[in-house]
Formats: sequence, structure tokens, C-alpha cells
Amino acid sequence: MNAPTQLTTHELQVKGMSCQHCVKAVTQAVLALDAQAQVGVDLPSGQVSVQTQLSREATAAAIADEGYTVVNP
Repeated sequence: MNAPTQLTTHELQVKGMSCQHCVKAVTQAVLALDAQAQVGVDLPSGQVSVQTQLSREATAAAIADEGYTVVNP
């Protein structure tokens, strides 16, 4: 029997997001590494909340690879 997977919520401040295309790009970047992740983006504040199995560093790197700046990796 498989042990339950440990999910962690990462709150990241991301610069450079301005539209729904940005939201989609950030979301898809995380989902490419963890298809079960839950991604929430608040454009006005630049806040990205990710519930995932990934480490904070891997989550921030996926977003940064899309060309966005993670302020608090």
C-alpha cells in the first residue's frame, strides 16, 4: 500500500505577471512537473500559491524558467 503523498503549500511573490496568459504560463509550468498541483494566482498582488509535492526551490525554478522573477524563492 502506498503512503499518502505529502503536499506542501508554497506562497511565492512573482514579478512580471500582468495578464491571463501569464497566469496560464505559470500554472502550466508547475503542472508540467506535478500534474496534481493546485495553483492559484492573484495578478494584482503578484502572489502565487501552489499546493504541490514539489520543493519550494523546484516550484520557484519552474516559474523562473518561464521568464518571471520569483522575489522570495
